[in-house]
Amino acid sequence: MSPAAPRRPNVVVILTDQQRWDTTGVHGGPTGLTPQFDRIAHEGTLIEQAITPNPVCAPARSALQTGRWPTAAGVHRNGLPLPADLPTLAGSFAAAGYATGYIGKWHLAGAPNGPGPVPTEARGGYQEWLASEALEFTSDAYHTVLYDTSDRPVRLPGYRSDALIDAAIRFLADHHDRPFLLFVSLIEPHHQNATDDYPAPDGNTAHQQASWLPPDLAALSPSAPQGGAHRHLAGYLGQIRRVDEGVGRLRDALRSLGLTDGTVLAWTADHGSHFRTRNGEYKRSGHDASVRVPLALTGPGFTGGGLVRHPVSTADLMPTLLDAAGVEVPPGVQGRSFLPLTGGGTDPGRRPEVLVQISEDQVARAVRTDRWKYVVTAPDADPWHDAAAVHYVETELYDLAADPYELDNLAGLTSHRPVADTLREALLTWLERVGEKPPTVTAAAPRDPGQRAVEPLSPELPWDDLPFAHQRDTAATSTA
Repeated sequence: MSPAAPRRPNVVVILTDQQRWDTTGVHGGPTGLTPQFDRIAHEGTLIEQAITPNPVCAPARSALQTGRWPTAAGVHRNGLPLPADLPTLAGSFAAAGYATGYIGKWHLAGAPNGPGPVPTEARGGYQEWLASEALEFTSDAYHTVLYDTSDRPVRLPGYRSDALIDAAIRFLADHHDRPFLLFVSLIEPHHQNATDDYPAPDGNTAHQQASWLPPDLAALSPSAPQGGAHRHLAGYLGQIRRVDEGVGRLRDALRSLGLTDGTVLAWTADHGSHFRTRNGEYKRSGHDASVRVPLALTGPGFTGGGLVRHPVSTADLMPTLLDAAGVEVPPGVQGRSFLPLTGGGTDPGRRPEVLVQISEDQVARAVRTDRWKYVVTAPDADPWHDAAAVHYVETELYDLAADPYELDNLAGLTSHRPVADTLREALLTWLERVGEKPPTVTAAAPRDPGQRAVEPLSPELPWDDLPFAHQRDTAATSTA
């Protein structure tokens, strides 16, 4: 008898919401806060510079599910549905014979569907389902309501991230006998919208870490609205600590089921948080605090992969996971597998920078290399309705080697005009690549080194994530 074909690897994705990259120990965060993430990074592959394609929930998530930049996926802002005809991560794995499951926050069904149940046709091809369109509006820290495959409300006991991890472990136990894709989308460490706070589990507010402030928050938080990071960081870090503990329990479950060596585990976030230091809310800017996220993977193809220093977009994660599983990447995917970069490998076809699209409170675009950040803003565009613009103006330029927390805007300095010109051409190349019409870009007005650069002002948004945010879901007070 011929030997059986080897089983394809399982895939588990952990997605946090609004987690800065530098909250992890491997990126300089508080010692002991994220031992599980750090262990994944040390044992597997750490993407040193992982950048979201858009620092807004739904656009970032559309890229994770389709491998396309948000404008190409038709989701340039919150409240827009993911088109049902686009090839997706789940659809590709299902076609290859995988069981697919989704747990947690979805945020891709579109505003008319409301914050609770997600219609079957709007689930991105996932077969098993336990989720809410906007988990932040159907739950709070100790009252979690999700909806199952039949749209029935299900209340899960325990602290919210624990409850979702428990559900994920049940999925592993029920599907361990065949290859599976499980996507676990946590709300932590996103703030609770209705109260604008970060409810960490009781006794786990990380008070001993509250004195730690990244340099950008230390410099800018004193003038931020409503206290900025000084008010919220302890709860934010406490949420992250509990998530990390939960991922440790999930890894224990993989080990007990004999699945560790055959499972790709990826942990990333949709975007970061600057705690109202750059505009009137928490993200929607081109700064690393908003666009740079943690990303580490372990398992087949990634164990022992080491450190990848090349900037990578999280739009690249979808084709990377398919590549690692030996599943064909569907046509139209704009992301590029970073599997060749693991273990010290190279990818000559990869561009040296990544693209960021910024929406909702400004229509802006950015490119980021391992040293430079270049941002342009459309002064005449409607930031809610316009997916792109025909005219931009240079507004920001940062030297990340000298100024990693972007406190010194170099836009308009004649000394850096050649750098800005090079990055402008890179930006135009990227925009063409993702299907945007070629815009004009006006150079920043020349200024003296001692003259402060003027960055665009962003209004404070009344609600952070959804156009239907005022609609409190009645399921948040129901049980099932």
